[in-house]
Amino acid sequence: MPADLIDGRAVAKKVRADAAARAAKLAARGIKPGLAVVLVGEDPASVVYTSAKCKAAAEAGMYSLNVRLPAEISQSDLLARVDALNSDPTIHGILVQMPLPKQIDADTVIRRIDPTKDVDGFHPVNVGKMLIGERDGFIPCTPAGIQLLLKECGVKTPGKNCVVIGRSNIVGKPMAALMLQDNENANCTVTVCHRHTGDLKAQTRTADILIVAAGRPRMVTGDMVKPGAVVIDVGTNRVNDASTKSGTRLQGDVDFDSVREVASKITPVPGGVGPMTIAMLMVNTVRAAEMSAGVVSRSGLSAPSV
Repeated sequence: MPADLIDGRAVAKKVRADAAARAAKLAARGIKPGLAVVLVGEDPASVVYTSAKCKAAAEAGMYSLNVRLPAEISQSDLLARVDALNSDPTIHGILVQMPLPKQIDADTVIRRIDPTKDVDGFHPVNVGKMLIGERDGFIPCTPAGIQLLLKECGVKTPGKNCVVIGRSNIVGKPMAALMLQDNENANCTVTVCHRHTGDLKAQTRTADILIVAAGRPRMVTGDMVKPGAVVIDVGTNRVNDASTKSGTRLQGDVDFDSVREVASKITPVPGGVGPMTIAMLMVNTVRAAEMSAGVVSRSGLSAPSV
């Protein structure tokens, strides 16, 4: 039978509702969670992404600041703007949209963000905390969303073989680190594949859980998937399609039609992982505000109310 669809939109709706409820509790105490989204230049896709993030924050009852900066801005001027946001008590979360223009070093910018406001989870401090299993940092939104999707659709992960295709700092590496952790939503044996992996098919066929984040449309086909596997498609590739009004459409890294005939569960593109990324950004932002206010401890556990 065809694989069951994992409905990312439905799960994301619940996650965003919970974040909104937590924001409302803070608002009742006179604290409004604030998210600053910084966009350098006018890349069309980035404009869409940043607008969606600000809209989601506003819908969750948060303060949303959309910072638009010229593409020719110097690195020192951008860092000065980040410093100002770090010092702004109304801002609890800071996100600098990637990619950045060539005159700016992205790593330098990421390292400049206050780790307690790094709701993207990319600062080395937060990456290190995630790797060793500490809970007082922020986890990158897409991997966190994938882990929650697996939980919500009833996938039992302990003891399973998890194969991750892709080793980016945004998805692949943190995803592998999360699935290795010693908790009920992880405890997997993890293999990370990349462009130098020999016999990729032999690796993917071992996966009980296959997470594909390679950035190559339809690279994983049905014959590469173990029967009954859970397949998570992170790909969002824009491909030509004359049948659509825009002339393009989104295509995942997985050949959906063939893989669905083999897998037990699969995420569609769009409507799978994508909605969870913004939802988890809302969670990270409200949690940053809660920690700042002392409503929860930095370990994520409840603290005395303010």
